[in-house]
Amino acid sequence: MCGRFSLSVTQEVLARAFHVEEVPNLEPQYNIAPTQMVATVLYNLENHKRELQQLRWGLIPSWAKDPSMGAKLINARSESVAEKPAFRSAFKRRRCLVVADGFYEWQQQKGKKQPYYFRLRDSQPFGFAGLWEEWQSPEGEQIKSCTILTTQANELLQPIHDRMPVILQQQDYEVWLDPQIHAANVLQPLLHPYPSEAMTSYPVNTVVNNPRHNSSECIIPISTGNSSANQLN
Repeated sequence: MCGRFSLSVTQEVLARAFHVEEVPNLEPQYNIAPTQMVATVLYNLENHKRELQQLRWGLIPSWAKDPSMGAKLINARSESVAEKPAFRSAFKRRRCLVVADGFYEWQQQKGKKQPYYFRLRDSQPFGFAGLWEEWQSPEGEQIKSCTILTTQANELLQPIHDRMPVILQQQDYEVWLDPQIHAANVLQPLLHPYPSEAMTSYPVNTVVNNPRHNSSECIIPISTGNSSANQLN
């Protein structure tokens, strides 16, 4: 699964990486947690442009009775997303990129969980494959929310976790964002593990375990005596 990630790059870097014209001034986020607002890229059919919008992390299906359901739907398994009632409509018509520059996973070590930080070797931001929905309460409150798709772990992540978020290749952004493409046989092949050789990882401080900690300390490498950690570098 993917339960925490980061985004701390500049507006200029985001605009260039995702081909969006307007990027709001986003505060650096080193420990993004479920139900928080996250940066996403959607395609606007009216002006035929990509737009960066902030959505709530944790997808709330349009038919949900209340927004609390979103806390349980922060991730969607890519293998079954086309059939699951909570996701199948969004998979056909409402796909997005959830913008990040790194993410965390935890490894069980001697009775405790050690966090590891994963990012691309070139330190560039990337887009998780995401889905979005718009939910409206009986009182008229509207919430746009999103989820992150997951897949089998690549070789880099396997010692830590058996799943990983789907990181899309830049050349696949256009197809993934196009709401006029509905066919699962076109979309599913994009949802594969990202190449291990293009990523890097290292252990970080357990301060990241508390979502209230949101500083660069969360992504600073630490040394451990664990052999798995040495294999990841």
